[in-house]
Amino acid sequence: METNAINRPKKHVVVRIVICTLILLIGWVGMQGLASLKQPPAEAKSEERAIKVETITAQSRDYPVVITGYGQARVVTEVDLAPEISGKVIHVHPHLKTGQVIPAGEILFRIDPADYEAGLREGKAGVSQWQNAVARLKKQLAIDTQRLKTLQRSAQLAETEFDRVKRLYEVDRVGTRSGVDQAELAYNSALDQADQMEQAVSLYPLQIKEAESSLVSAKARLTVAAANLSRSTVKAPFDARIKTVALEAGQFVSPGQHVLTLADDSLLEIQVPLDSRDARKWLQFEETPGETQTAAWFGKLKPVDCTIRWTEDKNGSFWKGSLHRVVKFDQQTRTLTVAVRISGQAARDGGSRSLPLVEGMFCQVDIPGQTMKQVVRLPRQAVSFENKAYLATAANRLKTVDVAVARIEGEHVYVSRGISPGDRVIVTRLIDPLENSLLEFVDTADKESAS
Repeated sequence: METNAINRPKKHVVVRIVICTLILLIGWVGMQGLASLKQPPAEAKSEERAIKVETITAQSRDYPVVITGYGQARVVTEVDLAPEISGKVIHVHPHLKTGQVIPAGEILFRIDPADYEAGLREGKAGVSQWQNAVARLKKQLAIDTQRLKTLQRSAQLAETEFDRVKRLYEVDRVGTRSGVDQAELAYNSALDQADQMEQAVSLYPLQIKEAESSLVSAKARLTVAAANLSRSTVKAPFDARIKTVALEAGQFVSPGQHVLTLADDSLLEIQVPLDSRDARKWLQFEETPGETQTAAWFGKLKPVDCTIRWTEDKNGSFWKGSLHRVVKFDQQTRTLTVAVRISGQAARDGGSRSLPLVEGMFCQVDIPGQTMKQVVRLPRQAVSFENKAYLATAANRLKTVDVAVARIEGEHVYVSRGISPGDRVIVTRLIDPLENSLLEFVDTADKESAS
């Protein structure tokens, strides 16, 4: 009984293993049957896909460089006007308002001249007084010089008479001692008068110089008085545009008090900061620094004609100015600032336009520079940021070349090395193309790089 009970579980295990094996076998047979029913896919043909591009034929030529910068138009001459004397303002120009233009020579304002007219009369009187004093001294000098001769002759006669009386008394015993003393006294008196006159005559030149110095001083005071009187009337030094006004009739003004700001619009200047690298390569100087000057500064710029455009109307308004000088070099921004000047006539009448070029306009300035020799001009997208260009070979394959960029100007890039004349340059913008890729040209006829 116990043996049968032990053998019964073993039979169940064997049955289970046989059943599982049959199931697996049936599944494998079914899978193989289904796999035999599947058809293999058709073999795909591999074809190389061409990149559609547009090309131009490279040509090397000489191209003039145009350096572009920006700056604000300003007047060259701007004057802060202040009275030089004090007083009450009794007259003001009727058009003395901001923005008005007053012609040169017209009176801007007038200060009460009463005190300065009196000072002028006093100065004239002082000059006349000292002129008379100098004339009187010179006349007195002439008179006293003649009197000196007379007194000197009288002293000689008195001396002769004294010697004669003395000799008669001492030798011939003629006369008296009192007579001798009287003759000596007369001689001494005549000699003293002659000496006094000689002293007076010798002092006249000094007195005349002192009087002449006083005359010069009086004339100087007269000049100051005349200048102060003339300063009471203030005129426009040029055709002046009024920028600021702080003056009214009846106002009391003092010397140095700022009352007007005048601008001379006959000459405008635009200071244009340029990249120092552009300035170094392309600006045109008449001479190198140091040839005709000792200062360590830039040489004289060639006064080339520059094109000026108002940034608010780039396509319409333009004027012609002239390159004038180097203003400064900024070591922080690495920029070289140059000045471009334009006359007021050119700013007002330069072409048909509604507005003139005036102070305050922000302008674009195109400055002609030197000429690039034998470079290839390409559209800007033809050269990558890594200075690489793509060429089309004779087998219509893509070739990558390294190029040297001489200059980027607007929508064009100028290549000085890396591309030869006649090369077909791809101008379509490509992003990391595969080297030696097949090319398909969009246009059958290539464009030229000079177009």
